[in-house]
Amino acid sequence: MRKLGKVHLVGAGPGDPDLLTVKAARLLSEADAVAYDRLVSDAVMKMVPSRAERVFVGKESGCHHCSQDRINTILLELARRHRTIVRLKGGDPFVFGRGGEEAEYLGRHGVEVVVTPGITSAAACGAATGVPLTHRGLATGVRFVTGHAKADAPLDLNWASLADPDTTLVIYMGLATLPQTSAQLIAHGLPAETPVLAVQNGTTPKERRLLTTLSEAPDALTAACFRPPTLLVIGRVAALADAPTLIAEAEALALSEAAPAFRSVVAGHA
Repeated sequence: MRKLGKVHLVGAGPGDPDLLTVKAARLLSEADAVAYDRLVSDAVMKMVPSRAERVFVGKESGCHHCSQDRINTILLELARRHRTIVRLKGGDPFVFGRGGEEAEYLGRHGVEVVVTPGITSAAACGAATGVPLTHRGLATGVRFVTGHAKADAPLDLNWASLADPDTTLVIYMGLATLPQTSAQLIAHGLPAETPVLAVQNGTTPKERRLLTTLSEAPDALTAACFRPPTLLVIGRVAALADAPTLIAEAEALALSEAAPAFRSVVAGHA
């Protein structure tokens, strides 16, 4: 019986290939097969050798190319055919990447799994925009949460604990549920004027930034045509961002003729 290959759960980082770890780059160069998701940038994928089998297993809210069960099965099938398999995930495989689920499944089927961490988008976007996620006098801690709700269900989060003005709140995959997030945080005591930084396609040439407030964020990001992947940083530290501040233009943004000018301001922060 042929020995099963080894699966490496590798963090591809936020998109800039220069932010890959040395180990991640080495594993890509040695890979016999690479299963990658939609958040892995084209620049990183160019590092995959032409001889390697490539399998796209991308997922996004409301449009699943592959279910998680199918991804698990694909990884097992690749382990049966190849010696070195890289499961390449945007950011870090163990930060909202379902890497734990894949590792558990493969382990139950006798496949050796090795995890190579990557730079998660919270750290990367904070660095790229000049925002320290913790800062003396502004934030004594940071919390990472997902804004993705399964099957359009309401977010089931502990809003009272998240509405802490002394903590930086970073929300992954939170665009679709931002109206609910904004309303709940304000209802549980977080000031409506709390700064919110949105970063789309962070660290890539397509990066866009917008600095707004908690109460105005849903309308502002809709008017600016922000799309996934967008990271949200909520808290006092967000005010330190090197990003356009368009709060004063909220009324103008409602006018259709103002939209092109608005988009031009928020673009071009690579």
